[in-house]
Amino acid sequence: MNPRRIFAVFARQWFLLKSNPTRLTSILVWIFIDIIQWGFISKYLGTFGKANFSFITVILGAIILLGFMGRIQQGLMMAFLEDVWSQNFINFFASPLAIREYLAGLALSSMVTSLFGFTAMTVVAGAAFGYNVFKIGILLLPFMFILIVFGVAVGIFVSGVIFRFGTSAEWLAWPIPMVLSIFSGAYYPLSTLPDGLRIIALLLPPAYVFESLRGILSVGGYTPEIGHNMAAGTALAFAYLFAMYLLFQKIYRDNLESGGMVKFNAEGI
Repeated sequence: MNPRRIFAVFARQWFLLKSNPTRLTSILVWIFIDIIQWGFISKYLGTFGKANFSFITVILGAIILLGFMGRIQQGLMMAFLEDVWSQNFINFFASPLAIREYLAGLALSSMVTSLFGFTAMTVVAGAAFGYNVFKIGILLLPFMFILIVFGVAVGIFVSGVIFRFGTSAEWLAWPIPMVLSIFSGAYYPLSTLPDGLRIIALLLPPAYVFESLRGILSVGGYTPEIGHNMAAGTALAFAYLFAMYLLFQKIYRDNLESGGMVKFNAEGI
């Protein structure tokens, strides 16, 4: 892959963001709503039955990490849609740019904006509720890495669906983070799920992240299962990333052969 071409795709997204700062404003608004709403819900739950368990510690940690993954996915999808909406998509592939370089550039731009969102969520959670996500320790880094890889994989999948069926398929992307939250065990242990749903959950990398996170916070330290969870989550995340890349490549080739690329030109949008 050519780093200069990857950076060119990233730079285009950066200039779009720089020319329209309201894009970042929309991210900040949802961050503020999520943290404040769930922070107060957590405080309220903590008042029941003289609870000695910190709901804020678990729920806000899950909200921050789940939101981080969701913004990776949606950031990549939105960067892809920007190219479609601006009638610039075909121009990319009239150049020597390879699919893997294009996707890497979109992934890079989504990671940068998501890290900005993660920082903002951390600041708001700390200022409003005294929550420090870094109390998780050094394992926060592999947790975030797994969520980044899987978030990119989901973003490529959604972009591929839009690439195949057109922009009318965009609505499929928005509920994906909420659907994944059901199976990821972000707010409850996987043992809470029925057997059938638990099998699905064990096929998703975020489930291993949040099970590990809950274990660390409940015992106040590392648990023996963390090594297995990190290995399983990492392997699954890369497997999904590779599979989604192959899927996007196939959709691209099919569109070339069938003439489906025409619907992304100036007249077809």
